Amino acid sequence: MIWQQLQSLAGSYPLALRGLGMTVMLSLISLVLGTLIGFGLGILRTGGNRLISSVIGAWVDLIRGTPFLVQIFLIFFILPELGIELDAFSAGIIALTNLAACFICEIVVAGIRSVPTGQVEAALASGLSRWQRMRQVVLPQAMRIVLPPLVGQYVLLIKDSSVVSAIGLTDLTRVGWLVVQRVPNGLLVFFLVGLGYFIVCYPLIMLARRLEQRIGAAHGEVQL
Repeated sequence: MIWQQLQSLAGSYPLALRGLGMTVMLSLISLVLGTLIGFGLGILRTGGNRLISSVIGAWVDLIRGTPFLVQIFLIFFILPELGIELDAFSAGIIALTNLAACFICEIVVAGIRSVPTGQVEAALASGLSRWQRMRQVVLPQAMRIVLPPLVGQYVLLIKDSSVVSAIGLTDLTRVGWLVVQRVPNGLLVFFLVGLGYFIVCYPLIMLARRLEQRIGAAHGEVQL
């Protein structure tokens, strides 16, 4: 019985590879766009304009405080009623990018606010413009704080990408649902699906761990 199931699973290898490729592509595009937008929102939120900061903060809180499944349903099913037609892939990219941008925005804000005020005041006294202060003084120091949680957020985003299967996108999770209809062994099928996500996420997990160790070691050297 198990041998027959393994043979059936072997026959589903091309479909599984396609689903894994879709998951990687969807995650990669969303990570790049979400990082760029998230950094931009984080910089704007700490820029001193209360109105902009409040608007960005309200949007970030709304996205972080609602289920991602609800968000992707709103984008995929509600926007067409407003005249905005989106295919499953585009809806998935928009939803994941927005989710990533909001979480990364908070990470960036925390990193920027961790920079000692004296450093900013010294840069201001040197005659640097706001953009020069941000680019040359604030961001380089903030990145040491930002990088570990940023990489950790990438791992979470890759796992959250499994939700796109709910709108019919053939990612790794949806492949699992398709295969389990032919191979009635859900434990085995979704163990392999989970293993696929782990293979994709593990290098990022190790990278985040190494960054945390390096920052911890550097912090210890400063204290000594």
